[in-house]
Amino acid sequence: MTDKSKIKELKKELSFLYRVAQSVNSLEIDELLKEIVTTASEVTHADSCLIYIFDAKKKQLILRASKNPHRDLLKKITMKLGEGITGWVAKVRKPVAIREGANKDPRFKYFRSLPEDRFEAFLSVPIVNKHGIVGVINVQHKRKHVHSEMEINLLSAIGRLIGGAIENALLIEESLALKEALEIRKLIERAKGILMQKKQLSEEEAYKILQKESMDSRKTLKEVAEAIILADKFKLVLDR
Repeated sequence: MTDKSKIKELKKELSFLYRVAQSVNSLEIDELLKEIVTTASEVTHADSCLIYIFDAKKKQLILRASKNPHRDLLKKITMKLGEGITGWVAKVRKPVAIREGANKDPRFKYFRSLPEDRFEAFLSVPIVNKHGIVGVINVQHKRKHVHSEMEINLLSAIGRLIGGAIENALLIEESLALKEALEIRKLIERAKGILMQKKQLSEEEAYKILQKESMDSRKTLKEVAEAIILADKFKLVLDR
């Protein structure tokens, strides 16, 4: 490689790293992962990119992002540490690059629902921070692909760069989920109170009515509770 080519490659690497550095400012986990999927795919010219996030409480890796549309599989496909190539990478925190026949590797775990499992080439790198493993980035090619040193090093650098940002985004996501759960609980309690007062029901009986209405109407408990509260407010207005 000539000096001119080396400089061109270095500029390309720096450009990718700058993009990643800019994206880590995002506090929204899905937006952050989407940007990483885009960057990782461009770095490696991959046909597929999957990102797994490690859930420390459940001690498992969970599929959270994908280049190809797999909305029905996100958050449903999981692996334990050491399970599959992905789990192995997470456990030992080292990259794995396979140029062809990836699904023949003894560590490989096959998921029938993932078409990418039939792809030939596989590159997997850990996402880490100062506390340990955060997740794994997998990129795949449909046909044989020799991963360059630049691809492996750059993807590994991205994995180290985004670890802290992902951890922060996950903490915010968890905080928002807890806040929403508390708000839903308050709505349900309020709706139960209305039913108990209007129909002279016990707390258990009121909750069973909410559950039945939720199942019959195919609406969430939150939606049912909100409807009951709104109807009660409307009646109060009419009674004035």
